[in-house]
Amino acid sequence: MAPLMAPRPCASAVMFDLDGTLVQTRAASWDVFRKISDEFGLGMTGPHEYFALFNGNIFASLDQLCQGRADSERVKKAFLDRLREEYNPAMVPGMVDVIRRLAGHCTLAVVSSNATEVLRRVLVGNGIAYCFAHVFGGDAAPDKTAAIRSFLADTSSRYGRRCEVAYDETPAAVRPDLRTTVLVTDTAGDVRDAAEVGIRAVGVAWGMHSADELSEAGAEFVAIWPQELPGYLLGDAAAEPAGACAPPPAAGACAVPGPAAGEECRCACPGRAPGRDTVAVRVAAAAAIRRERRRQAVPQTLADPGGQVLRSVPVPAGRPRSAELRDAVRRIMAPGR
Repeated sequence: MAPLMAPRPCASAVMFDLDGTLVQTRAASWDVFRKISDEFGLGMTGPHEYFALFNGNIFASLDQLCQGRADSERVKKAFLDRLREEYNPAMVPGMVDVIRRLAGHCTLAVVSSNATEVLRRVLVGNGIAYCFAHVFGGDAAPDKTAAIRSFLADTSSRYGRRCEVAYDETPAAVRPDLRTTVLVTDTAGDVRDAAEVGIRAVGVAWGMHSADELSEAGAEFVAIWPQELPGYLLGDAAAEPAGACAPPPAAGACAVPGPAAGEECRCACPGRAPGRDTVAVRVAAAAAIRRERRRQAVPQTLADPGGQVLRSVPVPAGRPRSAELRDAVRRIMAPGR
């Protein structure tokens, strides 16, 4: 009989690549690099040659490509400068909701070869900047293995960001370690970087490299659709409400009250123009939810009519507060019952 395999632990930290994983990058990224290839005479004739650079670390691949042709440092700087100025790709359909679902349960990070300015533009522009606790851009951390090790060494990595400005002051039950930290990526080079550090790697089939290439590099799973990721990474917890990180309401279910006469709409509901304060309103609403969660986690004391403490219990969401509980206890202990 084959030995039973240990159950796969749920992820407590998920690190995302940006290009090809969170955003659609094939055309947008090649359009930028094609100009660099022409400018420096690198001889790139098509996107497939460019995608092959991501079989390893992109910056190391550029060093090899530039040998005898151009100064690699100038090429890398020009590439990053063009990305900062021109690159603004669309999100992969469905990934915004996936990020919001995961942020309610995990510490999220982005680790990318792209410039930090691009990461900020993409994440802020799509309303998910405050779902991520950390970003490691290629201009600040060109070696992804070093970025992953830096994250794991941070004793505060248990504190995530739950789609609001402030970091969550309630730490996760499990501090991210090698078994509970997962890199989600579309390139074989990133999968190998994850293996070098010792963390897990999950591939996505819609990016630069095929599912077979990702599996051969060591990915433990390759998602065909974004919606597969929460269930694979969280197990049954993926179905639990995500609180402040829950995806925005469906059409017609506006979560923000309508504006008074003469006021600007401050929501992002379909069919209603968002006002300038949309982000501020969402942040305030998310903060209120987090404060209510913490308040509900404070133990409440039950006492009999004579004042003797019966027990101390946490009061979950939706239960009566302490005064109502005391009344219930008095009724139960009344004479003749």
